[in-house]
Amino acid sequence: MKKIHLLLLKAFIRPFFVTFFIVMFILLMLFLFKYVDDLIGKGFEWYVILELMYYASASNVSMALPLSILLSSIMTFGTLGENYELVAIKSAGVSLQKAMTPLLVLIIGIAISSFMFSDYILPKANLKFGSLLWDITNKKLSFLIKPGVFNNSIPGYSIRVNRKGNDGVSLYDVMIYDHTSTNGIAKIIIAKEGTMSSNDKYLFLKLQDGVRYEESSNRNTFNNPRQELTRMRFSETDQKFDISSFKMSRTNEQDFRNNTAMLNLKGLTRKQDSLVKDLDSINKFAATNIGSYYKQNNYTKGYTRVKAPVKEIKGDILKSIPLSNRLFALQSAFDNATTIKQSISARTADYEDKLKSITKVELEYQRKFTLAASCLLLFFIGAPLGAIIRKGGLGLPVVMAIVFFLLYHIIATVSEKSATTGSLRSFFGMWLAIFILSPLGAFLTYKATVDSALFDVDYFKQLIVNLFKNKKKKDIPPASE
Repeated sequence: MKKIHLLLLKAFIRPFFVTFFIVMFILLMLFLFKYVDDLIGKGFEWYVILELMYYASASNVSMALPLSILLSSIMTFGTLGENYELVAIKSAGVSLQKAMTPLLVLIIGIAISSFMFSDYILPKANLKFGSLLWDITNKKLSFLIKPGVFNNSIPGYSIRVNRKGNDGVSLYDVMIYDHTSTNGIAKIIIAKEGTMSSNDKYLFLKLQDGVRYEESSNRNTFNNPRQELTRMRFSETDQKFDISSFKMSRTNEQDFRNNTAMLNLKGLTRKQDSLVKDLDSINKFAATNIGSYYKQNNYTKGYTRVKAPVKEIKGDILKSIPLSNRLFALQSAFDNATTIKQSISARTADYEDKLKSITKVELEYQRKFTLAASCLLLFFIGAPLGAIIRKGGLGLPVVMAIVFFLLYHIIATVSEKSATTGSLRSFFGMWLAIFILSPLGAFLTYKATVDSALFDVDYFKQLIVNLFKNKKKKDIPPASE
């Protein structure tokens, strides 16, 4: 048994790691394609992008781990079945369930590790990933001066350089349009040459042998409609531009800590309790505030509130009001109704926001457990499926794995969206895919135990051939004596 167990473990571990890293690589490439516009042209160092991909890989574990378990289990048992090793194991008196026992123990260990990962490591990784992605997406494009092209990266300025020196610092035939003036008229600076330097906050241009043109409209009046153009020559001048927005500044990670995806089980429980308290306070305040408009207040002129018997009014209430006061009563009732409507609308929006936040917390709470459960479920689908199809390698097992994983992922995504909109409870929204596919795993395990030819193409071909043979025999009339 120890040799059989070691054989199965070695046959499973190798394709598991290979498929896990392949799936992780594909998901990271999809991530880069998604955020390529936010990464290109901003002058990031290579280690910043590498750090972002490292944190993004943690969030992709929830998709890569179940898929790699499904694919590797199909490949393992498919290869054993194709090489008749599974037949040899069964002939030695070892059933499929006993053969799956060491792998089941390994998968349980992986499931427990995935739960610990979801509760302790993933929230911290999501926190760092979210804060770093926020800084990257909010960073402006890197400031680059290209020859012969107007650069408008710096707000309020357009800079054009005809030629740059080989040292990358010298500039020739510089033209600057300054649009920072309050009168809306641009200032123009033209210089034959200059040098460029910068620090973390500012870009310095030291210009030589140039002219500054400035047009003013202060004297553009009815008596003097002419505008004045001021021209100032200079042998040397300095221009300073603020480029602090082009440098990525790291925000405080504590600003993102209260995000739902960045909390563990304890944090999610505390957040849910606080949201439930806020929801109760909204209900109590709304009941107190709105209920006050429906209470009858009896006042006597010159005195405080007095107790008076309740007057019962039968028929139309307007007829009980004097004719001279009816317009005032209707206007007062209309104002009260408008105030109540506005108050209810504001409280309803706040109430719905709190409900959505509670739903997100509940979904994230259940997500910590569904990753471990999905690992077990997909193993019980992949292992018997591989034993049934008896094909190894990256051909049919990959196709079958993708089909079943897409089925699981589609059901999980639709049910989660339904729970988010309130059509399903949060618990069923996260566990519906597992509840639906669990009978499928039990069915495949049973079929693999009894050596069913569920996916054997030759079996179905022979079944069809026999069906046509029987039909032909029925169509042939019996021979007459």
